[in-house]
Amino acid sequence: MTPQVLVVDDDPTVSDVVRRYLEQDGYRVRLVADGLTALAAVDAERPDLVVLDLMLGGLDGLEVCRRLRRDEPALPVVMLTALGEESDRVLGLEVGADDYVTKPFSPRELVLRVRSVLRRTAPAARPPAELLRDGDLVADTGRRVAALGGRPLSLTVREFDLLEFLMRHPARAFSRAELLDRVWGWQFGDQSTVTVHVRRLREKIEVNPSAPGRLVTVWGIGYRYEPAADA
Repeated sequence: MTPQVLVVDDDPTVSDVVRRYLEQDGYRVRLVADGLTALAAVDAERPDLVVLDLMLGGLDGLEVCRRLRRDEPALPVVMLTALGEESDRVLGLEVGADDYVTKPFSPRELVLRVRSVLRRTAPAARPPAELLRDGDLVADTGRRVAALGGRPLSLTVREFDLLEFLMRHPARAFSRAELLDRVWGWQFGDQSTVTVHVRRLREKIEVNPSAPGRLVTVWGIGYRYEPAADA
């Protein structure tokens, strides 16, 4: 079935351009102009991905993303943010955006980001399903779900991607640039994306996120996944 993308932007010119480029790439597109309508649209017919403008009137993009993460944690979200506002990008990532594109943006770049995120969730694009186990932490790569101590974890697309990649490569240090390439598929980009996702993932898999035992910092290099001692 053709993937459906929900575009949430109150600028009709931007929405129309995004719609045309996404449709040319083969996606079905639905346009809405405000946050409350976006939430109702997701509730009525769950899309495969949401393109969400940060600066919406009324219910802003951050709050929309928070509510989506609460109700639809695995729904991919690509956020549109203002050019040069790193704080906006970080906030978007902190509330659960899987990716972002800065305005003014190349519509083609946005399409590539959408394609990249959706490719990670396409069954045909994934390696054979298996259960990755590390003590009480289990990741099911086929169903793309994870649990800690038997309790399901609410992971975004990129959080699961990051966890799966690190569990497949235990005890090896990766720089943020390497993780950006290997997990996000970006050869260049804002490395704070990795930092924020590592922090969010720690909050979900670590007993004490401020003193992580699994997802540890390697000073001067990046991060390393250390399996539990009893794994």
